[in-house]
Amino acid sequence: MMNVTPRLRVALVAVTGLFVAAANVRTQQVAGPSIDEILNLKRVGSPAISPNGRQVAYTIRETNWDENAYETEIWIGDAATGESRQVTNARKSSSLPAFSPDGAWLAFVSDRDNKRQIYRIALGGGEAEKLTSVEDGVNNFAWSPDSKAIAYTSVDPQSDAMKERERRWGDIRIEDQDQRYTHLYVFDIASRTAKQITKGNFVVGSFEWSPDGRQIAFDHRVTSDPADGGTADISIVSPSTLESRVLVAQEGPDSSPHWSPDGSQLAFTTAMAKPNYFYANSVIAAITPGSASVRTLTDAFDEDPNLIAWTKAGIQFSASQHTWSYLFTLNPDTKQIAKHAVRDNWIGGGFSVTPDGATVAFTAAGPAEFPDIYVAPVQTMAARRLSNAGAQIASWPKHTREVIKWKSQDGVEIEGVLHKPADYVQGRRYPLLVVIHGGPTGVSRPTPYGSGTAYPIDAFLAKGAIVLEPNYRGSAGYGEKFRSLNVRNLGIGDAWDVLSGIDALVQQGIADRDRVGSMGWSQGGYISAFLTTRHSDRFKAISVGAGISDWMTYYVNTDIHPFTRQYLKATPWDDPKIYADTSPMTYIKQARTPTLIQHGDQDARVPIPNAFQLYQGLRDQNVPVQLSIFKGFGHGINKPKANRAAMQQNFEWFTRYIWNQTTGTLQ
Repeated sequence: MMNVTPRLRVALVAVTGLFVAAANVRTQQVAGPSIDEILNLKRVGSPAISPNGRQVAYTIRETNWDENAYETEIWIGDAATGESRQVTNARKSSSLPAFSPDGAWLAFVSDRDNKRQIYRIALGGGEAEKLTSVEDGVNNFAWSPDSKAIAYTSVDPQSDAMKERERRWGDIRIEDQDQRYTHLYVFDIASRTAKQITKGNFVVGSFEWSPDGRQIAFDHRVTSDPADGGTADISIVSPSTLESRVLVAQEGPDSSPHWSPDGSQLAFTTAMAKPNYFYANSVIAAITPGSASVRTLTDAFDEDPNLIAWTKAGIQFSASQHTWSYLFTLNPDTKQIAKHAVRDNWIGGGFSVTPDGATVAFTAAGPAEFPDIYVAPVQTMAARRLSNAGAQIASWPKHTREVIKWKSQDGVEIEGVLHKPADYVQGRRYPLLVVIHGGPTGVSRPTPYGSGTAYPIDAFLAKGAIVLEPNYRGSAGYGEKFRSLNVRNLGIGDAWDVLSGIDALVQQGIADRDRVGSMGWSQGGYISAFLTTRHSDRFKAISVGAGISDWMTYYVNTDIHPFTRQYLKATPWDDPKIYADTSPMTYIKQARTPTLIQHGDQDARVPIPNAFQLYQGLRDQNVPVQLSIFKGFGHGINKPKANRAAMQQNFEWFTRYIWNQTTGTLQ
């Protein structure tokens, strides 16, 4: 802690013990669950359906405070009875379950021996068997069609030259030169041997076996640097001969290859050489190996499709539609698209479809339903629930969530999720807290007791606030035109959308104009920083999580340089004015709002100079500010104790400035 006045301080938070005692004691004003209880919620994920559709494997994540980790184990649910049983129980995590095509085995990845390795377990019972012993662990894997082999990806070992340099000179990184590549391997189960099947200066991403097992299609990019994501192309390789050839090579990302059931074609997602792939629609396309002709299939679908599989029923993909998300089936011949939903106001995800396309497993949630695992016939979507995670919140306060709409300053219609406390009284004005998602192509959805890692929405509700999550211009789910509205308008148009949403709730008599706060992470942190400088008179308190403070600072430090070149249509040297106009630091002299800044010291996406820049600027303006640095973390805060600290800090920061109360930790 620096020796400064109470109004001006920086907390350098090594998240090892600070706030533990405070977080374990429930704040007296909070009637609902504590922050720890929210973090302790078990959460389901990664559904994988068996080839015959009769079983679904999935994961349950639990919080291990002793190890300061979120750990997952694998369960299997019976589609006929709805009953589930746990199949793994080991130290650390087991994840990525996948049934063998013959239905006899379940493979998964586990780090129980400290490196991510592939294991398998017989569905008839028995102990898990370790298959691989890869030096740097396994990234992903896929069964061969005959269930006799498993393909996987792994990063290349450190080169001898790099080891020798480190031995002689210590740990020195040469930017853009010290590359380690990721390649495909095939593990033969009978002989317990692995063979590398791709080589070269590229990084393999997703991949899939051909139906006859003779080829593997894979996407690859020039390096693992996120800035090189646009270089992704698609190739195929023969595991037996090691012969490979490039199938799709065009500007922009081409990825996620999936074979047709007869093996004659490949579907994939592509930007189709659009230069602005950060916000332009991607499409599903198909190509016949040996042909150079790419046929686009979803040009009329105005959203990004997430390709799942090509089954006998068609090409399955998922996509957002405003705040909701659904499964779709594309007819590759007619280009007709069918939507499959349990109901309209429904949030589906993690879809896993049987090879015949008839049955699907998925996670689902809604405004009143906690996420659980389901299985259903695709045609009817008459879902059977296999997990019961929702039982954890059955006795908790029944806060409500609704999707609302309003007009922004320029007339654009904006949607958002409005959370109201369980004891909401019509006609009363409430303190309003705005939680802004990242992205900008993220989306806020109406779900109870969400897994947000920094902002305790439900604790704010229990304390007597309403919470607005705006899907500002640029958000996913609203089409390409909407996602393009903040191009050369970052921060400016985004702020219009947030402020107009606040005004709409004030005009409706719901929100108290004099008690408003804002917070957000990443792009949400940037917008909050923009609000704290350019629109400081509107807020009592603001929290900036891993946010951009100056676009030039961001551009020269970030790991995704193409982001600003696409959104601002220039580099800082080409157009310094647009970089200045959209940067919070340009307006720092106007700042008046007490601001909490939270940032990971290893953040490569929004590097920490952004946090120091905003912090020093606010200090120079004598604005109450706290900078909390989460040591050892990158762009995301992904360990329980760090999440506890971030949430507790935000809860206490807004308690102080919105409710004029203090709890002691932030003194």
